[in-house]
Order: sequence, then structure tokens, then C-alpha cells
Amino acid sequence: MDDCPDLARLREHVAAFADLLTNRPSNGRLLKWVNAARADTLPALKSFAMGLDKDWDAVLGAVTSPWSSGVVEGTVTKINLVKRQMYGRAGLPLL
Repeated sequence: MDDCPDLARLREHVAAFADLLTNRPSNGRLLKWVNAARADTLPALKSFAMGLDKDWDAVLGAVTSPWSSGVVEGTVTKINLVKRQMYGRAGLPLL
């Protein structure tokens, strides 16, 4: 990490964002992180921050809401997996 200060800064930003996602912050903490990411010189980080700005209400709701759609998403993934496994198997031998 000492050889690449850009990578060290990126790691700090990513760790701070991961903390935001796990601890359900207030609007102020999220806005502070986005402003810090926008102010940094890393192009990918700036692009990510600008993308968050484009749909701020949805991002704020997703990060601060106590609700999660994880169970539903897991079920949909399982159904799609079974569906993909069955492609090409329909026919008389299956019956």
C-alpha cells in the first residue's frame, strides 16, 4: 500500500462506504462520504459518486431504510437457477 497512495485512498473510501451500508447512517454521513469521493482525484470514485447523485432519493432510501429485499432476491435467484437447469430437458424422456 505504501507504493501506491491512490490504492490506499481508494481502500479508505471503500471501507467507509461499506461501513455506511452496514450501519444505516443518517443523510449527513452519506452526503459527507459522497462529497469526499467527489473531491478526490480518482476518476472511478468520482464517477461512482456522480452516479449516486443522479438518483439521490433512491440511494438515500436504500442506504438508510431498515427494510431489505434480500429474502425476495434470494428466492428469485433460486427460481432462475432451477429454470436455467431445465433448459433443453423437456421431452418424452423427462416425462
